[in-house]
Amino acid sequence: MCGRYAASRNPDDLVEEFEVVARPEETLEPDYNVAPTKKVYAVMDRAPREDKAAAPRRELAVVRWGLVPSWAKDASIGSRMINARMETVAEKPAYKRAFAKRRCLLPADGYYEWYTPQDGPKGKNGKPLKQPFFIHPADGGVLAMAGLYELWRDPSKEDGDPDAWLMTTTVLTTTAEDAVGMIHDRMPMFVEPDRWAQWLDPAIDGTTSDLTSLLVPAAPGRLDAYPVSTAVNAVRNNGPELVEPLAAEPDDALF
Repeated sequence: MCGRYAASRNPDDLVEEFEVVARPEETLEPDYNVAPTKKVYAVMDRAPREDKAAAPRRELAVVRWGLVPSWAKDASIGSRMINARMETVAEKPAYKRAFAKRRCLLPADGYYEWYTPQDGPKGKNGKPLKQPFFIHPADGGVLAMAGLYELWRDPSKEDGDPDAWLMTTTVLTTTAEDAVGMIHDRMPMFVEPDRWAQWLDPAIDGTTSDLTSLLVPAAPGRLDAYPVSTAVNAVRNNGPELVEPLAAEPDDALF
């Protein structure tokens, strides 16, 4: 799964990178410990709110991580829907409508996964301690994680209330391959730049078109992974020090 990631890119850089036409009024601070229910940036193609009949445009939006289906009774369900399995996303009631028309990209510096060495140090409960790893593009570029977004109407809010509508997102995941699979058996799906337009196009119906060819696990050598401080375990900790590699011991190589 993908349960934590880092997203420190300046919105100006994201606007240029993803060729965004419309950007949000709200600006998010760099976040090196993105956790479920936090606000994140998402790139999507959708019609302007003031003219739904207009052609879709590329926009950068602020959304909440943890998808809330339009039919949900309350927003609390979102905390349990941070990931959607690519293998079943087109059939699951919570995701299939979003997969059909509301696909997005979630820009990230990289993501965290926890590895459990069986012969490593143990905690007070006698179980092996988990070691967090930061997994990121080897070339330092941005990761465009494949995502879905959904709109949910809060029935407790009055019409016209700016908080009446909640936009949420989820990350698509797949089976991890190669060295990354040694850390965790699942990983986010990524979309390469030459496929962004097709993935985001709401005119392409995900329930009738084969979109799987647009989504591929990272090619061998595309990602780099290294151990980082266990400080990332606590959501309250945040800062660039979380993605700094730990000093490697001679016998600690995982790959």
